Amino acid sequence: MTRAGFVAVAGRPNVGKSTFLNAAVGGKVAIVSDRPQTTRRAIRGVLCSGETQLVLVDLPGLQRPQDALTARMASRVEQELAGADAVLLMLNAEQGVGPGDRFIARSLGRANRVAGAAAPVTIAVNKIDRLRPNELVAALAHVPELGLDAEIYPISARTGAGLGALIEHLAALMPAGPFLYAADARTDQPRDQVIAELIREAAIRRTFREVPHALEVFVEDVEQPRAELTRVRALIWVESESQKAILIGAGGRMIKAVGSAARVDLERELGCRVYLDLSVRVRRGWRADDALLDRIGIT
Repeated sequence: MTRAGFVAVAGRPNVGKSTFLNAAVGGKVAIVSDRPQTTRRAIRGVLCSGETQLVLVDLPGLQRPQDALTARMASRVEQELAGADAVLLMLNAEQGVGPGDRFIARSLGRANRVAGAAAPVTIAVNKIDRLRPNELVAALAHVPELGLDAEIYPISARTGAGLGALIEHLAALMPAGPFLYAADARTDQPRDQVIAELIREAAIRRTFREVPHALEVFVEDVEQPRAELTRVRALIWVESESQKAILIGAGGRMIKAVGSAARVDLERELGCRVYLDLSVRVRRGWRADDALLDRIGIT
């Protein structure tokens, strides 16, 4: 008998949700950085564990909405939580339980009331590889403060420690039913979105201050003139001329570095040589533009 279901992976920004997702599915399906708001969409990673298929949904970090973009991100989180078969709440072992974690715990309660039934919650305390044993014991001791009836799993998404037991536990929570995706699927993201996210990751890793929050990538065209070559033309949007200047850099050095880094990941993902044409444009207030957010798939 097969089992399959959705596991919503929730947590504050930068607790390691995307790193966990990539480690669990055995490949890169979610971009990773130390900047808040890196994950803007619900990213699904597909993992088959024996006769069970887990669809791990990497959610944007829960936060109070500040504009149309973050309002949509918050709405997506609530929808995914309400529709999940199980919830994995991820905490940062280094930082302990804080106000943000309590806010998320309350949100889980609201989502379950909307859904009409309580999805089982599991807590993963991530980044244990950075703590000494006595520090880990202290960190785990505060988890019950969240008031959740949940199994607790100490893990390191970076090293893989504890992931096997956690995945086995989540698999046991899935309802009986056929697989939701092909057995060899790794994600449900369309190709152009994968490409855009890899370019965005390369850009946000190399920029600071307000630039990572203000940039978005839109893939204009992808063509494959022959089997061993893919041509990608993409726009990077920012919100001001000063941000554009930072992203292009003196003599175009920054945008060349972004393109070179993105090309490596794209070639690994697409399995062929990639010609990448990047341009940077100012799109003032795009984070508050509902029509534009619809266009780039942030719903």
